[in-house]
Amino acid sequence: MWDRLLTDCRVATMEPAAGNPLGIIEQGAVGIQDGRIVRAGKRTELAGYQAREVVPLGGAWVTPGLVDCHTHLIFGGNRADEHAMRRAGATYEQIAEAGGGIASTVKATNAAETNSLLASAAMRLDALMRGGVTTIEIKSGYALDVEGELRMLRCMAALAASEAVRISPTLLALHALPPEWRDRRTEYVALVVEQLLPAAADARLATAVDAFCEGVGFLPHEVERLFHAADNHGLRVKLHAEQLSNRGGARLAARFNALSADHLEHLDEAGVAAMADAGTVAVLLPGAFYALQETRKPPVQMLRDYGVPIAVATDCNPGTSPLLSPTLAMNLACTLFGLTPEEALAGMTINAARALGLEDEIGSIAPGKAADLAVWRVESLAELGYWIGHPGPERRIFAGQDS
Repeated sequence: MWDRLLTDCRVATMEPAAGNPLGIIEQGAVGIQDGRIVRAGKRTELAGYQAREVVPLGGAWVTPGLVDCHTHLIFGGNRADEHAMRRAGATYEQIAEAGGGIASTVKATNAAETNSLLASAAMRLDALMRGGVTTIEIKSGYALDVEGELRMLRCMAALAASEAVRISPTLLALHALPPEWRDRRTEYVALVVEQLLPAAADARLATAVDAFCEGVGFLPHEVERLFHAADNHGLRVKLHAEQLSNRGGARLAARFNALSADHLEHLDEAGVAAMADAGTVAVLLPGAFYALQETRKPPVQMLRDYGVPIAVATDCNPGTSPLLSPTLAMNLACTLFGLTPEEALAGMTINAARALGLEDEIGSIAPGKAADLAVWRVESLAELGYWIGHPGPERRIFAGQDS
């Protein structure tokens, strides 16, 4: 006997079939046992199965729970003042050079008590969960010293233990160069590679390692040193690449079989081809594009042509993407980058799962996968990328239970 049987629903399994790219099942049902999906199919096909709880959904849509595969959720303070500076014409680089940007968040984060960091992060996480998120990636990167970065990773573990959500922790090891290390770049990279990364790996606090490859961040040879170390410690890599300029970051990420390369506004064809060969996911972050008022868009059609999986994420962070709605991220991906609603949904389900290396566990509705689901009271799935400010699903199911 199954634990639960969801009936009278339309199911977007995100398991493609011929002529059915979203794997839609009309008049569908989903069986759940021990927090996992045991069967998804036509209601008539599952009619003979018994369950302790039968949940009629009145024709609602069921999708996989949304996956937010790129966030900077844990931080102290906020940077609302920078919003005003941008409106006055200041650029990303000018704000950073004036002591704002990441540096101001680092100061606020290091000054905050751990309980305060957890409380503020939990509020943001709650908003994303109410929007349908059941899995979220969270990056460190706002401490810039060994103990502070490890503290951020421990905060992620604490949130995972207290909230009904799956958290994928990423060590954003090379995010920004602290001012006091400005004349000692090589020594700082050595500190990260030789002390921070091993400590995080030994404590199993992170599942991936990330860096910001940019002129205002870190250069390719510095990132390459980090990625070699990550590989030696058995950690997968991700990369902030080609956001403000083309530094060849996507090609570098692909050489290390990166899970994803993210942002990608300045991505060229060589980078796209390398990502396609490596199976690296392109994570698009329209919230940052919108907040920074960028004009150069990621090469979406080229990504399609090469068959690179496209994911979408909020990039929730205090400075360049204060975005707390996954469906708004989907809307922005459609309106700003030209994704179809179907691509946007895949971008926050199965392709986002691939960007975290979790596609065997989440991201689609298939036997054996986690029963992380969202139930939507909409007429068509296109509405998920259509409404601006959609309130979220009427039910959010995590590990088989309403949450």
